[in-house]
Formats: sequence, C-alpha cells, structure tokens
Amino acid sequence: MVLRKDGTAHLEELDGQDFDFEDGWRLSGTGTWQLTDDNGGQAVRLTARTRAESRPTATATDTSTPQPPSTYVWSFHADRDQNDELKLFFFHDDPDIGNTYVMTRETGS
Repeated sequence: MVLRKDGTAHLEELDGQDFDFEDGWRLSGTGTWQLTDDNGGQAVRLTARTRAESRPTATATDTSTPQPPSTYVWSFHADRDQNDELKLFFFHDDPDIGNTYVMTRETGS
C-alpha cells in the first residue's frame, strides 16, 4: 500500500477487515485516502479497488463465498511500536478477538 501526499493511494492484494477477512478475497488497485478524526480517535480511511483476487489460504469454507465488493473502505488505526515507530493496522476476523493486520514500511520508500 502506498499513501501519497495528494490523497491518492495504490494497493496490492489487501485483504478485507473484520469479518470480511474470512471471505478470502484480496483487492488491488488505486483509490483515495484521508485522515479522519472521530469519536474513536484518528484513523486512515482508504477507499479503493481495481481488481480482486482470492487469497491462497482463504479461510472461507462455504462454496457460496460472497463476491468481492466493487469498492471497499478500510479503517486503519495508528499506534506506536516498541521503537516508537508509527504503524498502521486494522482488525481482521472477529474484532473482539483483536487479531491485527499490521502494515510495515519499506526502508528507502
């Protein structure tokens, strides 16, 4: 995922968040992002889709797996790691369990 200063974004094979993760699809393409500030604190909201794929290790077991959405909105939370570096993440599977999908930053990018 690349978030550009002008509010545009590019992503490759990003899974759905919360219970959508279990559907096994991945989205790639271009879109937009913005930093929002609401009751839950600041979040990065990413809206995008150009193409969809299936995740090879998809957890979906039902043969009637839902089709990927035509567009999708991710809400990333921000936190600091043990080195005080900023990290973006979203919850996957049941949000009450707290499984996180953490984005990492490539050095030199």
